[in-house]
Amino acid sequence: MNRRKPRSHRLRGRAAGPVGLIALVVIGALTWVGLNVGGGDQDEAASPTTSAAPPPLSSPSSARTQLDTLVVKGRSPKTGYERSEFGQAWTDDVNVPDGHNGCDTRNDILRRDLSAITVKPGSRGCVVLSGVLVDPYSGKTIDFLRGEKTSPAVQIDHVVAMSDAWQKGAAQWDEAKRTDFANDPTNLQATDGPTNQQKGNGDTATWLPPNKTYRCTYVSRQIDVKARYGLWVTAAEKDAMAKVLTTC
Repeated sequence: MNRRKPRSHRLRGRAAGPVGLIALVVIGALTWVGLNVGGGDQDEAASPTTSAAPPPLSSPSSARTQLDTLVVKGRSPKTGYERSEFGQAWTDDVNVPDGHNGCDTRNDILRRDLSAITVKPGSRGCVVLSGVLVDPYSGKTIDFLRGEKTSPAVQIDHVVAMSDAWQKGAAQWDEAKRTDFANDPTNLQATDGPTNQQKGNGDTATWLPPNKTYRCTYVSRQIDVKARYGLWVTAAEKDAMAKVLTTC
C-alpha cells in the first residue's frame, strides 16, 4: 500500500503537466481575443492621424529667385475647362501627401487647418464635425459646424486656382496630374467661404487676401506651386508677385 501511493501520486503529476499546458494555451488565446475584439482599437490604429502640413516656404529672397525661374507667357483661352477635368472632387486616389489614407481631401485639410476639432464617431478619425478656423486670408475666427447649411462657412481654396492653372499649362496635362494638383495639400487652404468666393479664379494680379499680413506667405505659396507643377505666369501676374515680395 505504501508503495502504490507514491506511484499513483507520480502518475497524477505526469498527467497534470499536459493538462496545465493546455489550460495556459486556452487562457492565453482567450486573453488575446479579448484584447482584440471590438473594432474600436483596430479602427483607431488605421485612422488618419494629422494631415500633412504645407512644405516649409522659402525666404522672400528665395521666393523672388524662384519667381524668376517661371516662364512668362500670355493667358491661354479657357476653352475646354471644366471642374471635372481635374478628377473627382476631393478624391483620396491621388499620389500626393495624404493620398490613399482612407479619408477625402476636404476632411484632410479641415483636420490640418482647424483647431479644437471633433470627428464623427465611426469615421476612423476622418470626418470633421466641428472646429475653429483662424482664417489666414481674412483674419477672422470662424466656428465650423458640419451640415448642409453650415459647412459652406469654411471652404477649401486652391491657392493656385484650377481655372488659372488650366490657362497656364494644365490644359496640356493628363488627368492624373490634374487630379494630383487639385488635391495637393501644398495648394490647398481652409478659408472663409465668402472670401473664397470673392477670390474666384483670380491670380495675384487680380486678387490678394484682405489680410495684408498673410500676403507674403500667400504669394510665396503660389510661386512654389507654379514652380512645382511647371505652370507659367503672365507679365502682370509676375509684376504683382514681385511687388508683394518687396514688402516682405
